[in-house]
Amino acid sequence: MKSSPIVAVLAVVAALLLPAAPAAAHTSLRSSDPAENAQVTALPKVTLEFSESVRFPAVVLTGPDGERYENGKPRVDGRKIVQDVGPPSALPPGAYTIAYRVVSRDGHPVEGEIPFTYEPAQPGAPSQPAQPVVQAAAAPTPSATANPVAPEESRQIPAWVWIVVFGIAGIGIGMAFSMRKKP
Repeated sequence: MKSSPIVAVLAVVAALLLPAAPAAAHTSLRSSDPAENAQVTALPKVTLEFSESVRFPAVVLTGPDGERYENGKPRVDGRKIVQDVGPPSALPPGAYTIAYRVVSRDGHPVEGEIPFTYEPAQPGAPSQPAQPVVQAAAAPTPSATANPVAPEESRQIPAWVWIVVFGIAGIGIGMAFSMRKKP
C-alpha cells in the first residue's frame, strides 16, 4: 500500500493550526491571615485561601514553646481553609508558624509554612488588626507550584486530550484515503 502525501500535509497543517494549550497547574496558596512575616495582636483563627478548592486540609499552628495551638479540625469554605485557635489567654507571645498541607482537585499535595509573630495587645490598649511587617501576600513554599491564575476562572482542555483527538482523526483520515477505490 502506498501512503498518501495528503495525509502527511493534513497532519502538519492541523498541528500548526492548533493553539497551544497551557499546562494544567496545581493549586497554590493565594493569601493567608495572618500573612507571612506579619506581626499580629489578635489571633482568633487562621485563614488560608487557595487558587482553587482543596480537600483533606491539615493545619498545625506551632507556638514559640513548640506547642500546638489549633482548636478542633480545619473547616473548608470553598477555596478557604479556616482553623480556629485556642483562647487568647493561652497563647504566649512570640514567633509562630502555620504549617499546612492540602490536596488539590487533581490529587497533588500542596504544603508549606507561614511564619509570623504574635504580640498580644496590652491591657487597656485598643486592639489592632493584623499589620504585616512586609507588604506581601503569603507566598507558597517551593513544594507548591507558583501559578497565581485560578484554574476555575480559565478552564482549559489539557493538551494531551487535543493530541489524542487529532491523532485519532489523523488515523481515520489516513485510513479513508488509503482504503478508497483507485480508478
